[in-house]
Amino acid sequence: MDYATIISHIAAEVQPLFGQGTVASYIPELGKVNPRQFGICLQMNTGGIYEYGDSRKKFSIQSISKVFTLGMAFGLLGESLWRRVHVEPSGSAFNSLVQLEFEHGIPRNPLINAGALVITDILVSHFEDPKAEMLRFVRSLAGSPDIQFNEQVARSERESGYRNFALAYFLKSFGNLHNDVEEVLDVYFHQCSIEMNCAELAHAMQLFSNHGIDPHTGRRLLTASQTKRLNAIMQTCGFYDEAGEFAFAVGLPGKSGVGGGIAALLPGHYSIAVWSPELNARGNSVLGMKALELFTTMTGASVF
Repeated sequence: MDYATIISHIAAEVQPLFGQGTVASYIPELGKVNPRQFGICLQMNTGGIYEYGDSRKKFSIQSISKVFTLGMAFGLLGESLWRRVHVEPSGSAFNSLVQLEFEHGIPRNPLINAGALVITDILVSHFEDPKAEMLRFVRSLAGSPDIQFNEQVARSERESGYRNFALAYFLKSFGNLHNDVEEVLDVYFHQCSIEMNCAELAHAMQLFSNHGIDPHTGRRLLTASQTKRLNAIMQTCGFYDEAGEFAFAVGLPGKSGVGGGIAALLPGHYSIAVWSPELNARGNSVLGMKALELFTTMTGASVF
């Protein structure tokens, strides 16, 4: 299949969508990003790489980081992880306090903010320096030693993240946050500030398209069963209250971030990352969502 031509056609088709979304200005540092950018990278499990546009431009991966920390935590705890966080789609906003109270402090799934805070808390419990471990893990998956936190973004999130503070203290009140709230939030804000480009992100997502095997080292980090379950969570929960629309239009497990990135994969075949900062009303990249819909339509390759 001529993936290079397909990606070029997709890039041309999404260009008219510029201006239909807005950048995530509720995090002030993200609001400074030039909105008219678009990059895409397809990484085949067999080794082929196809890129277009701003595929080598670094951006804050934000909630896409939740997939990597979830993989770390599941590898550490195994099935006992699900005692502290469930696996059902939320159907609500990613930062809902109401849902967390209704469910007595057990987050609906690990990809909404409350669930991701529990996952971060687990890493704080297990590692002396969880931030360093996160970077080590992501750098290894991406095959890129220069992946860093964006300290300005982390600081901006801390200064504006009142809802995350509320969620964390709410979790603490239910006994589902074991460490100091301020420490957990510091790690969480840094986790979301990780900067990667589409090529690095597509490489890193091969862990999930390659059945739990690190594509660079050949080392198994997750069992095939664990990888299947994490892919299922991405399929049903990776886009919050737009998860159904993504499954309907695109048909891949994936995860979005308010930095404008989307990472997705077809198990056994490929991983793909797309970035464009303008977001729709539900916090997902306008151009990214359309690009992935076009990709699975043109290639006929999705999980359905």
